[in-house]
Amino acid sequence: MNININDIKNGMTIILDNNLYQIVEFQHVKPGKGSAFVRMKLKNLRTGSITEDTYNTNIKITKAHVDRTPMQFLYAAGDNYVFMNNETYEQVEISTKILGDQVKFIKEGLDITIDYYEGEILGITLPEKVEYEVIETEPAVRGNTTNNAQKDAKIETGYIVKVPLFIGEGEKIIISTKDGKYSSRA
Repeated sequence: MNININDIKNGMTIILDNNLYQIVEFQHVKPGKGSAFVRMKLKNLRTGSITEDTYNTNIKITKAHVDRTPMQFLYAAGDNYVFMNNETYEQVEISTKILGDQVKFIKEGLDITIDYYEGEILGITLPEKVEYEVIETEPAVRGNTTNNAQKDAKIETGYIVKVPLFIGEGEKIIISTKDGKYSSRA
């Protein structure tokens, strides 16, 4: 479906030069002299790379329809992660190459969304914040009262996150999947 470049929105998926992109952010620019243009920051959905470019406002772009299917993580099998559709019980395997850094946040039973374009798996969308159990951390050191003192803690997926000193082993914490940082106690 072709749309005018003035009708774009952040998060929209488009096709440019036979590549599939998601619009990260855009800005309409109207200089004092000359014609208006649009500056876009685009994420390539196949490679994950981010590019910035400017485009004339008179061009038409093709909007891509990306299907988003809710799924649940079941288990890891070698370099593949197996997800199941809770409605149809259909299972899908996705390689760690496609998942990239997101594997450090995937735990058993986690509900995610798989993004498809014409049957091709582009990747997954994780919940913004997820609860994890701390499986390993050093005990708090008495007398360490510096502001915002933090220590390393290993969560159930093996990922190491910085947490406040009062967090102990066996505690449940909330981590943001966007930046991988500690958010709060669960």
